[in-house]
Amino acid sequence: MIKVICFDFFNTLAYFYPSREETYSNICRDLGINVTPEAIGESLPEADAYWRAENYKSRISDRGQKEKFAVYTEYVVRILKGAGVEVTGDVGLQILAKAQQVGFEFKLYEDSLPTLEVLKKRNFKLGLLSNVGQDIDSDCEKLGLESFLDFKVTSFEVGFDKPHPEIFLAALKKAAVAPEEILYVGDQYDQDILGARNVGIKAILIKRNSSPTSTYDCPVISSLPQLAGYLPS
Repeated sequence: MIKVICFDFFNTLAYFYPSREETYSNICRDLGINVTPEAIGESLPEADAYWRAENYKSRISDRGQKEKFAVYTEYVVRILKGAGVEVTGDVGLQILAKAQQVGFEFKLYEDSLPTLEVLKKRNFKLGLLSNVGQDIDSDCEKLGLESFLDFKVTSFEVGFDKPHPEIFLAALKKAAVAPEEILYVGDQYDQDILGARNVGIKAILIKRNSSPTSTYDCPVISSLPQLAGYLPS
């Protein structure tokens, strides 16, 4: 019987505003570089993984200016390379400077807090499990998530990204339940669904802004209220 529901953060509970895909695409267009938001969206996960790996070594914010800019530059170069475009480090810095002027913040999907409230009233223990390269407490507090969450597990804390078993095992330890008593919801099949399954956790894939599809070998939802159909009454 499910006692705990654990959520991914990015693209499950919250999203970047403005869209990173649109922002980088528009900046590139202004610099004469043709790259679509969709292509950037495909490359961002790998670039984000690079950023987190660097932050695990030592906090990027604590490094000297030269080393900081080297990481910043490589991050943007990787975004573009993954999208099929090769740029120099100097161009990468130009893109980064323009992106920083725009600024990004997290916003919650409209159904996030209402769903958490309903689940909390049903006495489910709620958790957060996410690949992030920094402490996430302040973001959760700012977004109003903190009061609903019984525990949080991040790759920054554990030192391993999903789908590594360690991050899911850390969630099980904090939740203090057996694997069959926890349900995980995330938006990435390889990272979230397979990672959870590898330690015996049931998982549901959320694909927002798209209709549920039968091409996956797991339950698929397009909004959080649809979770109700997979929970005990």
